[in-house]
Amino acid sequence: MKTYHSNGKLLITGEYSVLDGALALAVPTQFGQELRVEHNNINGITWRSISETGAVWFEAHFKLKNGQWNASVNNDVAATLVKILNAINQLNPEFFQKDIGFSIESQLNFNRHWGLGSSSTLINNLANWAQVDAYELLEKTFGGSGYDIACAAHNTAITYRLTEIDRVVTPVDLNWSFKDELYFVYLNKKQNSRNAIAHYKQQSNQKSKYIKEISELTEQLIECSNSKDFDILIEHHEGILSKLLNLKPVKQELFNDFSGSIKSLGAWGGDFIMARVSQNPTAYFKSKGFDTVIPFLEMVK
Repeated sequence: MKTYHSNGKLLITGEYSVLDGALALAVPTQFGQELRVEHNNINGITWRSISETGAVWFEAHFKLKNGQWNASVNNDVAATLVKILNAINQLNPEFFQKDIGFSIESQLNFNRHWGLGSSSTLINNLANWAQVDAYELLEKTFGGSGYDIACAAHNTAITYRLTEIDRVVTPVDLNWSFKDELYFVYLNKKQNSRNAIAHYKQQSNQKSKYIKEISELTEQLIECSNSKDFDILIEHHEGILSKLLNLKPVKQELFNDFSGSIKSLGAWGGDFIMARVSQNPTAYFKSKGFDTVIPFLEMVK
């Protein structure tokens, strides 16, 4: 049996604007996904998807016929896996032979609705297994900037920037003395990244003038040495994105009585937010109906 592991991700700065070349800060999470593969005597791929609780939430059999994969069931999950397998076949036609037989188990160790990268960790694991470029596989399937693929393969915080010809991934050390004042809070709904990106692209604001400012904020945040400056920087970042997206910042929308600072992460309106506050805010967020509150040191690698 071969086992592959990929890290989940959180985008700390540069959400949306990373698509237009802004320098973004991202972190890999302690949560991730494993892919276990072994040969069997059944032609095709027998697939099981397993949740963080150990429950099987999807299973199907896939067969390759006339160069195309087909699934034994008809639903969105099966269709997505068919798309990925067919993309692998395009990128590495020699990988799948006529008499293939695989049993595959893909297991998350986080709730798949959290938005920590159930898709990107799957793509990175399958790319490693099939010996194809993970960024190319992402492009042929889900699309996006690719920062999540970079996090899947790195065990430290990174900066990520798209250029006209390539991507630049740089490991960084976050020497924040106030890490114990940072918390991640799940907003009880998974945001559709593709829909959120489409909304961003429809905005008519002059995005280019903000790219440099967001990049500078990213650099300043990495070097930030105290929580007061940290609050100012992330609130500035929220203000810029609020203008770009024509949406209210999440603190203004949901937590206007919160005593610390709050920043959206990734697609606005769902997934996780980051809170910076001097005292544990779990009781506050639970009183608002948000029960998943994870300290920085328990979330980030």
